[in-house]
Amino acid sequence: MSLAACLLVSCFAAEPAPRVGDYFRITVVDTETGRGVPLVELTTTNQIRHVTDSNGVVAFHEPGLMDRKVYFHVTSHGYEFAKDGFGFRGAALDVRGGGGAKLEIERINIARRLYRVTGAGIYRDSVLTGEAAPLDEPLINAQVFGSDSVVSTVYRGRLCWFWGDTLRPSYPLGNFHVPGATSRLPADGGLDPSVGVNLDYFVDGEGFAKPTCRMPGEGPTWIDGLVVLKGDDGRERMFAAYVKVKGWLDVYARGLADFDDERHEFTQVAEFDMRSPVFPSGHPFLHADRDVEYIYFADPAPLLRVKANVESLRDLTRYEAYTCLVPGSRLEKDAASSPPLDRAADGTLLWAWKRDTPVATPRLQSQWLKAGRLKPGEACVDLEDPDTGQHAVAHRGSVYFNEYRRRWIMIATEAGGASPLGEVWYAEAAAPEGPWRHARKVLTHDRYSFYNPKQHPYFDQQRGRVIYFEGTFTHTFSGNPAQTPRYDYNQIMYQLDLADERLKLPD
Repeated sequence: MSLAACLLVSCFAAEPAPRVGDYFRITVVDTETGRGVPLVELTTTNQIRHVTDSNGVVAFHEPGLMDRKVYFHVTSHGYEFAKDGFGFRGAALDVRGGGGAKLEIERINIARRLYRVTGAGIYRDSVLTGEAAPLDEPLINAQVFGSDSVVSTVYRGRLCWFWGDTLRPSYPLGNFHVPGATSRLPADGGLDPSVGVNLDYFVDGEGFAKPTCRMPGEGPTWIDGLVVLKGDDGRERMFAAYVKVKGWLDVYARGLADFDDERHEFTQVAEFDMRSPVFPSGHPFLHADRDVEYIYFADPAPLLRVKANVESLRDLTRYEAYTCLVPGSRLEKDAASSPPLDRAADGTLLWAWKRDTPVATPRLQSQWLKAGRLKPGEACVDLEDPDTGQHAVAHRGSVYFNEYRRRWIMIATEAGGASPLGEVWYAEAAAPEGPWRHARKVLTHDRYSFYNPKQHPYFDQQRGRVIYFEGTFTHTFSGNPAQTPRYDYNQIMYQLDLADERLKLPD
């Protein structure tokens, strides 16, 4: 090593690590609410990028840039910082160790971004600047770096959470067999959902989030259709539909699993026949129709159901699809044009609950409308903004009854849209099966995905006026090669106030 190199190394080695009082704290808040906004990017003119944590805080300490005026470009998905005279959106701040600044940003989204649920460094910058964080584990929990889509339910007095593929610090490959956790309900000592969720993960011997659903076969295991039923002994049992995946999203096996409370793992209950026209999927809820209680599977619209008992849940021949296809028909390769539609002699399209028949998904209905096989008004899911006339094809999401609206509400990602799988819509209907007509976009992203959104009805506040939902924030499918540090491939929680005038929809 040269003398110059030795001197350089010794200089850096002697440089003390920044202390709490050395950081310049930048807090970005929502102009309307005054609350800190997560996921706001602050970028210097030489492209040093910082991203606000879940308190809306950036801890800035850059050698050479302290004790001087520094300009920060300010950008965020669904939020907008005011332009200056040259069209730049940002601010020049007097950066001083121990000092701070507050920036206000206007929310364009109807939904309010609250916090990141999973991953490392959720409150990193707050901790660095000495600001309080609400979580027991504000920096890293169960060694989880990133987690794919969530399913959740209330089970035996606690909230149970399960995710898809999960990343870890020690190796590029992590848990591909469903990590899980529990948390307290807000009414039972849990955090207010506007503040956060304290997750208690199921962990392995090394402290990493353990697999809870390792089903037979190669490749990852994914679950959804998470539902709680009472067994013959009157005790609650928790079931999940699972799939085995190989290649690029190639599902080659399906089945049903039952949760073992002692092992904190799912065990296989049934393996489904892959030739079946229907499978349980999505986010279920229980609902009685003509005094018969059913499990409805919303994916995103609840167009599949089965009687709410264990025996029926295991038997795919008992499932009913709400569909306009001829009973007993099947979807061929050219599903947009080949399946026979069920019409009466006078041409009326016959929507009904039918066994042994595929679901007419929103995507299929959209294709049939474009091809002229369905007439305007015949689809049961055809989301349209009543003011602009913009249509959205619902991709994935959830549906629950809302006490405040006295209607069924859907939170769903748009297929395609301004950013592929990054646009989220809110819709209402008088019945679970629809028709789902009027909707509003509540969330948008700039070349970034936010897929598989899930509402959490057990977090509802003010009799359902305030609701909560989360989704997976990731560059995957978006075409954007730039991954947002710490946030990418993680869950972000949002809040909607249904009293917002922008959410008023025609009956």
